[in-house]
Parts: sequence; structure tokens; C-alpha cells
Amino acid sequence: MGKLAIVRCLQVGSLFLLSLAGSFAYAQTPVAEQALALAHDDPQLKWGPCPPFLPKGCGIAVLHGDPAKDNVDVFFKLPAKSTLPLHWHTSAERMVLVAGELHVTYDGQKTAVLKPGTYAYGPAKLAHKGFCASADPCVLFIAFESPLDAVPIEIAIK
Repeated sequence: MGKLAIVRCLQVGSLFLLSLAGSFAYAQTPVAEQALALAHDDPQLKWGPCPPFLPKGCGIAVLHGDPAKDNVDVFFKLPAKSTLPLHWHTSAERMVLVAGELHVTYDGQKTAVLKPGTYAYGPAKLAHKGFCASADPCVLFIAFESPLDAVPIEIAIK
């Protein structure tokens, strides 16, 4: 074997060892966050109260993030046959109905009927109301871009 062939074999072998060592080092790098998978009926969920203007018995479970900061994911549970009063959020909402049947009406738009697996998008600051039409609670997955809030709209009765 010539001198050039030996040098080439050493180069290729060195590259192989470096790539193997690099792969091992990458595999050993600690992960900052853990992966997560939860069902809406998981006993690990910690359901907290809703704002006082929402129906008694509703709940919010934070799945990921901090409700006081951007990018928070929650499950929102609305009791069966209950009405979600007119309100708006600072953030846009990306939603998927997980359980029940929810009727949602945004100002100026037709009522959308959400069934399990239905995706819905709600623009920021657009007033909306809802009704859980099912005999079981409605559970909605919601991803908020901005901190979580819900601002009620008081309708003056004359």
C-alpha cells in the first residue's frame, strides 16, 4: 500500500471516529424540556377555576407554559348544557374540541358546530359566545399566543 493510500485511510478513519464521537456526545446532551402527552380525562391534570363570569363548574388545566406568559396551552372544560357568555381574548386562539359538542358564534359570523376533532381559529379581540350542547362536558384544547385572559362583555339591559 502506498504512502498516499495510508494517509487517505487514516483521514477516512479519523472522520469516522470523529462522527461517531460527535453522535455519542449529541446523544448525551441533556434535554431542557420533557415531551408530554395527556388525555383530557388524565387524573394527573390539575383543574383550576375559571374567571367568575364563566359558568359554575367550568375548569382550566394548564398543559404547557405559564398562563401569565406568551404561548400557553390549556384544556378548557365547560359543563354540559351550559352557556359561555360573550367575551374576547387578547390573544388569537387555536382550538381543537376534544369532547362534547360545542356551538361557537363569533361576532358577525355564523355559528360553528364543533364536534370532537374539529379545529377552530379565533382571532384576537373578536367577541364570541358558546354553548355546550352535549349531555357530557365539552373539553376544548386551546393554544394561546399571548398570556391567557378572558374579558367579559357586559350587555346593558334597558
